[in-house]
Amino acid sequence: MHCPYCKHPDSRVTDSRVAEDGGSIRRRRQCPQCERRFTTLEQTQLAVVKRSGVVEPFVRDKVIEGVRKACKGRPVFDDDLAKLGQQVEDAIRSLGLAEVPTEEIGLAILEPLRNLDEVVYLRFASVYENYTCVDDFEAAIDHLRHGRAV
Repeated sequence: MHCPYCKHPDSRVTDSRVAEDGGSIRRRRQCPQCERRFTTLEQTQLAVVKRSGVVEPFVRDKVIEGVRKACKGRPVFDDDLAKLGQQVEDAIRSLGLAEVPTEEIGLAILEPLRNLDEVVYLRFASVYENYTCVDDFEAAIDHLRHGRAV
């Protein structure tokens, strides 16, 4: 790890702790050159495998922006979307996979979205699940109604 102060190419770890979310490690480091201390936060990198086979890093903001489009005109706030983004990332990380197919991300979005706003859920699901006719919407609405009655 390069020192952020003097750019020395090495540093020594003086302390390591699991961060409060449990998904990352906080390390205190000291530069042997200038002897200044700094903190790093290490987190595992998730990768997304797109339908085309292209692999790219998972970006929570992309999930939020995709859902934001379905939220147009609905009473959904930025804090709600941030929470949904965190829930989706937590669900994806809990799979224990280094590379996650986009289909899994879409599935991880649907349940918290359903709890957030059912209209937004239908909008997002209609694109994600490629609804082709009114019957698809009716089946999804029926599923929503049945799920609420349980």
